[in-house]
Amino acid sequence: MLAWWRGAVLGVMVALLPSVALAQAALADGFKKVPSGAKVVLTPMDVELFSISAGGILEPQAEWTSRALDHLKSAYQAKKDALGVEMLQLDDDGDEVVEDFNRLHGAVGNSIALHHYIRPWRLPSKDGQFDWTLGDGVDAIRAKTGANYALFTFVRDSYASSERVVTMVIGALFGFGLQGGTQIGYASLVDLRDGRVVWFNLLRRARGDLRTPDKARETLENLLEDFPG
Repeated sequence: MLAWWRGAVLGVMVALLPSVALAQAALADGFKKVPSGAKVVLTPMDVELFSISAGGILEPQAEWTSRALDHLKSAYQAKKDALGVEMLQLDDDGDEVVEDFNRLHGAVGNSIALHHYIRPWRLPSKDGQFDWTLGDGVDAIRAKTGANYALFTFVRDSYASSERVVTMVIGALFGFGLQGGTQIGYASLVDLRDGRVVWFNLLRRARGDLRTPDKARETLENLLEDFPG
């Protein structure tokens, strides 16, 4: 049931978000860049890869996901110096508090993607401002790591199966298009004093592949474009 729900959420995001080739960054009001001397902790990444069945069902692929996580971790290691901040690593040790905030970040990120980037769905209460938070409970991560900010990463990647490709070709012959693979991701920088999301970068496109090192690095480059380091 959980896998189905995750797939359903991805399907909604694919349908509603405008297709863009590159990431689209947003900053909280008054925030320009990470202050000199501040520490940023990289939280365990929330990544999942799917295959798309002939009928369009998103099916989780554990082996692909594991491979993608390894590639992204290596890409982050290679990218750390270029970010211009002191970067700490928070190990994925099953800490329940950290896992809860990763899930919360996924939910808040989905809301940002829908209600900040899709103009008809913008919330009147935001008055056009980028004003989002994970809540002040994130100071638990600050106490655990000594960091000032946390960098969260969320990616959902889907790939058309061979059966889906055949279905797409047949559909094209009859004059209707079917959705192929899509990559949706976002990275968020969160102030650990109050939980405010101070920087957010959205990536949505119909290409990209986390299953190979080179393409995983390219995806990360897009996710971290305009990082305020």
